[in-house]
Amino acid sequence: MEPAVIAASCIVIVLHVGFMILEMFFWTRPQGRRIFGLSQQFADQSATLAANQGLYNGFLAAGLIWGLIRTDHGIVIFFLSCVMIAGTYGALSAKPSIFWIQAGPAIVALALVFSSL
Repeated sequence: MEPAVIAASCIVIVLHVGFMILEMFFWTRPQGRRIFGLSQQFADQSATLAANQGLYNGFLAAGLIWGLIRTDHGIVIFFLSCVMIAGTYGALSAKPSIFWIQAGPAIVALALVFSSL
């Protein structure tokens, strides 16, 4: 697998591990509330949903790690596509900047994967 594909995929992995940690462990804490712009009341009410969302982000990172370890372009393409779709949906349904934070890096990584085939 090309070094650029590995590097770009690793950036997506690091982002999603970070999202997982924020959503599962820091959602109701001052750091998490500041990053996501949440009131304490909303953070407390939505903590279970955020933890579930964080778990899904962890699964996306795990899938990419699995694809890189197996050097399987198909697995990497699948999980990067999932990230791209999730980021696009998040941008349309929640906050437009999610596109650039989540979908953007996945799109770059996907382009690198396809250009290496």
